[in-house]
Amino acid sequence: MPELPEVETVRRSLIPLITGKKIARVSLYYPKIINGDSKLFQALLVGRTFETIDRRGKYLLFRFDEHLTMISHLRMEGKYYLEPTVQPHNKHVHVVFELTDGTSLQYQDVRKFGRMQLVDTGTEAQVSGIKLLGPEPLSSDFTVSAFQQGLQRHHKAIKPVLLDQKVVTGLGNIYVDEVLWLSQINPLTPANQLTLAQVKELHQQIIAELTKAVAAGGTTIRSYVDASGHSGHFQFDLNVYGEEGKPCPRCQTTIVKIKVGGRGTHFCPHCQPLPLGWHLNETEDAVVGGAHE
Repeated sequence: MPELPEVETVRRSLIPLITGKKIARVSLYYPKIINGDSKLFQALLVGRTFETIDRRGKYLLFRFDEHLTMISHLRMEGKYYLEPTVQPHNKHVHVVFELTDGTSLQYQDVRKFGRMQLVDTGTEAQVSGIKLLGPEPLSSDFTVSAFQQGLQRHHKAIKPVLLDQKVVTGLGNIYVDEVLWLSQINPLTPANQLTLAQVKELHQQIIAELTKAVAAGGTTIRSYVDASGHSGHFQFDLNVYGEEGKPCPRCQTTIVKIKVGGRGTHFCPHCQPLPLGWHLNETEDAVVGGAHE
């Protein structure tokens, strides 16, 4: 699933391609992509001009004239392309925004999990999925104090707390594994047991890692590309994600993979020691002991 750096990269690559262009027609080949009345969605967009694209967490916010915004979540496999014709690029294209200059913005989604929704500009913060999001990690709202207060409310493991988007938004499975390794915090450590020093370190590493990932164009593990079809490069800078069985770059201990909150989780047993009362089982693919929220 695209995380904050990938969605931000898509946003930046799309803006110069579609800003100022007007929609002549919207073709829906899989109407379930649309949250709400799909025919009204089509009608409202005809004649509208793309003004810019913003982002909230992992959501793209397409801004149109006349105070209209399209919220788009790419989910697992969603992609946007600007095509020279209005014909669907392939069978996985489910929405085509035909433009008055003869080109089209096409939305492709192999798994059909992505969603689009129209709202009045300025009301997107009230939409389900967005209204509970925590602060943007690359904004001034993401302070150490607020971060610590958010973590103190949770007794469960730090990894699922970071994944639920309420304490800080935009982090997914890849970047949570990476920032916890960089901070030398075990993913099973209860969030409210982190020391202030650990919270400060984690806060700093989240900002630094996401900044680097955005600069690298995101991480391409399977199929992620930006609006110009370019893959990201940050996968070459990953330290633990997908590296199980390989030596830790910091101490050479073998990286292990376990399940935390149902998600595959990578860490170094030496650099990120397990919380008291936990231990790896004999096959090193699960943990036993400890308590959950």
